[in-house]
Amino acid sequence: MTSTPDASTAAQPGRPPVADPATWQAARDALLVREKAHTREGDALAAARRRLPMVEFDGTVEVVGPDGPVPFRELFQGREELVVYKHMWYDGAPHQGQCEGCTTTAWHLKDAVYLNARGVSFAVLTTGPWDEVAAYVAFMGYTQPWYSVRGLDEPVGGEMGYLSCFLRDGDRVFLTYSTTGRGNERVNGSLGLLDMTPYGRGETWEDKPAGWPEGGSPCWSWRSDADGDPTWGPTSRPVPQWSRPGATPVDTLGRHGPHH
Repeated sequence: MTSTPDASTAAQPGRPPVADPATWQAARDALLVREKAHTREGDALAAARRRLPMVEFDGTVEVVGPDGPVPFRELFQGREELVVYKHMWYDGAPHQGQCEGCTTTAWHLKDAVYLNARGVSFAVLTTGPWDEVAAYVAFMGYTQPWYSVRGLDEPVGGEMGYLSCFLRDGDRVFLTYSTTGRGNERVNGSLGLLDMTPYGRGETWEDKPAGWPEGGSPCWSWRSDADGDPTWGPTSRPVPQWSRPGATPVDTLGRHGPHH
């Protein structure tokens, strides 16, 4: 049973206006028209993406994993398609000093069962030396395959912070698509859910009504202290790392340069 709010709850600072169900439904229906248009435009972009040309490269180039050097084309695991995330790396940094943005992306790609069911393999590539990478993967509890691409050129190595897609045709290997920046957001389901909430992501760039809670710069909430408060201080680390057994505040960040 729905009750009508009284005047004392109809308008509160920093909250959406209160309306009756019919008014809410009318506003929701109007927004749905725009959401449907957004979905259809996304479908059109995906169709254009499928029509991009592709670039062939040497699939025998070796990457380093838990079993030592392997040809890149082995990452396909016998499948025709491969998606990789290229994870940034800070040499010599402690676990809490690794990239908060890349940690967030990798955390949302903890397994590839749905990709595998559609004939697509998944792996994480990074420029870190394998001994450091292996320790980090064990600390985070990742189960997806990781490989070091240290010293390799594009499209396997090179710049990190990208999602890239590859196609295999027998022994031939091709790069078909790559994106970085906010293009990586599509794998982060948490951001999509936050976009549905009244307060959104809480970032300063968001268009929000006056009086809404203050936010921070992009990825401000990807790093926090033990209490879950966003911070860049000496007790912070990427948010997913607090779920690791025995995770505690730390004295050093090992972070180099501005955050991403």
